[in-house]
Amino acid sequence: MATSSGQSITNWADKSGEFKRGQSAFRNFISKEPGAEFPPEKGRYHLYVSYACPWAHRTLIARKLKGWRFVTADEKLPGDNVRPDPVHKDFTHLRDIYFKVDPEYKGRFTVPTLYDVKQGKIVSNESSEILRMLYSEFDDLLPENFRNVDLYPQSLEKQIEETNEWTYNDINNGVYKSGFATTQDAYEKNVQPLFKALDRVEAHLSKNASTYYFGEHITEADIRLYTTIIRFDPVYVQHFKCNIRDIRSGYPAMHKWMRKLYWDVEAFGSTTQFEHIKKHYTKSHRQINPHSITPVGPVPDILPKDEEVSAATVTSRST
Repeated sequence: MATSSGQSITNWADKSGEFKRGQSAFRNFISKEPGAEFPPEKGRYHLYVSYACPWAHRTLIARKLKGWRFVTADEKLPGDNVRPDPVHKDFTHLRDIYFKVDPEYKGRFTVPTLYDVKQGKIVSNESSEILRMLYSEFDDLLPENFRNVDLYPQSLEKQIEETNEWTYNDINNGVYKSGFATTQDAYEKNVQPLFKALDRVEAHLSKNASTYYFGEHITEADIRLYTTIIRFDPVYVQHFKCNIRDIRSGYPAMHKWMRKLYWDVEAFGSTTQFEHIKKHYTKSHRQINPHSITPVGPVPDILPKDEEVSAATVTSRST
C-alpha cells in the first residue's frame, strides 16, 4: 500500500511512533434511488481486489454470499480471476486507474476499489461501504435465493454497529497499529488493547455457543472479524509482533468459529488464499522484514475442524 508520492505506509507513524490510518478518498455509493449517479446495472462495475488484503477480503466474501461471481480465467495462481486488468489492458498497477480518474491524485492506492466502467470513475475505495452496497443495491438483478441473503438484518443492526466500532479500532486496525508502530511505547499501547478485544470476542463466542457471531445466520459481524482472525496465526503473530497468544492455542471458541466458516462456508474458504496473504505481508513491508523472508509456519495454515494443537488438547483434557 502506497501513496502517489511513493511514501510507504510503514512511514505513516506520527512523532509518537503510532500508526495513523488515512481516510479513503472515494466515498460515493451505488444506489437504487431514482436519479442516482451510480445506479446498479449488470456489467457496469468492476471490483479491484487483492486476496492478501483483509479489507478487500470483506467484499470478496459478501460478493460470494450474494451470488456474484467473476468470469472463470485459466490462471495458475490460486484464487478466482487472478489476471491482468480486463478493463484497462495496458495498465499494470492500481495506481494507473487512480491517475486515469484524477491525474493530480495525491492519496493512497488501495483495494478494494469499485470502478464504474461506463463513466470511467471510481465509485468507492472504502471497504465498509462497498460491503453495504453488495448487501441490497443489486438485489433486483439477483435470483431469489441470493436476494434473500440478509447480512445486516434490521433486528441486529444496533448490535452489529456497536460490535463493528470496537472490532475495527482494536482488532481489524489494531494489528496494524501494533505492527506499524515505530516505538516500543506505541507498540505496547496498541498491542494490549488488541488482546483485550480478542478476549472479549472469545468471551462472547464462548457464552453464546451459537454457530456464528450473532446466532445461526452469518452477518456482517462474521465477515468483518473473520478477515483479521484468519490472518492472525499465519501473519500477524510474527510479522506484526501480535504474539501474546495465537488463535489456535489461545482462543478455543474463536478457533472453532473461524474453522467453521473456513471449512463449511464456501464464500469464506474459497476467498482465503494463504499464499497471497503470507507473501504479500512478508515481501512488501521492507522496514519490518528487510530481507523479505516468508516464514514456513504455522503448518498447516489452518487446522482441520476436528484437530487441535497439542498444547490446546492437553489443556482441554486437564480442565
